[in-house]
Amino acid sequence: MDAFFAGIEQRDCPELKGRPVIIASDLPRSVVATASYEARKFGIGSAMPVFMAKRKCRNLIIVRPDKNKYRAESKKIMKILQRFSPLVEQVSIDEAFMDIHGSERLFGPPEKIAASIKKAIFEDLSLTCSIGAAPVKFLAKIASDIKKPDGITIITREQMTEFIESLPIQKVPGIGKKAVEKMQVMQIHKLGDVKYHDPDILAGSLGKSLGRRLVQLSHGIDNSKVKTSSDRKSISSEKTLSKDILDNGIIKKILLDRAEHVGATLRKNNLVCNNVFIKLKFSDFTQITRTRKLPYHVCSSSAIFHEAVALYNKIQ
Repeated sequence: MDAFFAGIEQRDCPELKGRPVIIASDLPRSVVATASYEARKFGIGSAMPVFMAKRKCRNLIIVRPDKNKYRAESKKIMKILQRFSPLVEQVSIDEAFMDIHGSERLFGPPEKIAASIKKAIFEDLSLTCSIGAAPVKFLAKIASDIKKPDGITIITREQMTEFIESLPIQKVPGIGKKAVEKMQVMQIHKLGDVKYHDPDILAGSLGKSLGRRLVQLSHGIDNSKVKTSSDRKSISSEKTLSKDILDNGIIKKILLDRAEHVGATLRKNNLVCNNVFIKLKFSDFTQITRTRKLPYHVCSSSAIFHEAVALYNKIQ
């Protein structure tokens, strides 16, 4: 979806149309959840501190998020997608993969299916989206970002090789900043450059999993399928603080509160976990995460809290 939260608010409040809008809470240290395309022209983007966004645009309009409304619209969108294929994998509140093998007999080629989906979403919900289609999953994801907002990009099998050769390495999904820096040292600037490097050297520098995946992607190989399962992979709870906290006692109380929330959610859904992680954000808005894989499964808040404190203590 295009600037999903902001798009909904602009639809529901006509005076917001054409104006720079961000969705954010009114806390002193809140960050931008979504920025309208009018706001993005000022260099404002998701996860930017609100105070910084205000500096970039004096006429910025801040709208508090309505998560229930956004979830309801998301469900409607997924139902529209399911009209065209039963194989829909929702990956976030405003994004999904579809496998349209077999759908072409009913709805036509990919270009026509994409146009029909866009038309249905706009007619039913008055919202725009951008769609990418490709023979493999990772290229479909990249294609969906190329002509935002309100665009369609189709990468055919015949175009794949040329597209991969010229694709900036930082555009590949799942490639972090540190991995990009390492590859630049190795003179890997495009995904196509990966083909000309020793796989063992790549694995040694980037790790076996990422090195192997990049080699496959550079040859247009992506065996990942559209998964219709909605199994939950992680549960988290975070709190934005209105001021710096330096007292370890207060910090541990906050960790306990978050652990109780996560533990209660696990138990309510009859789930257990065997990884615990914490995320800390500092006064300069940099952040770090620390994680630990447990040798056992837990769902109790006290066990989660104990592991969270142990991770926090290692940072001290």
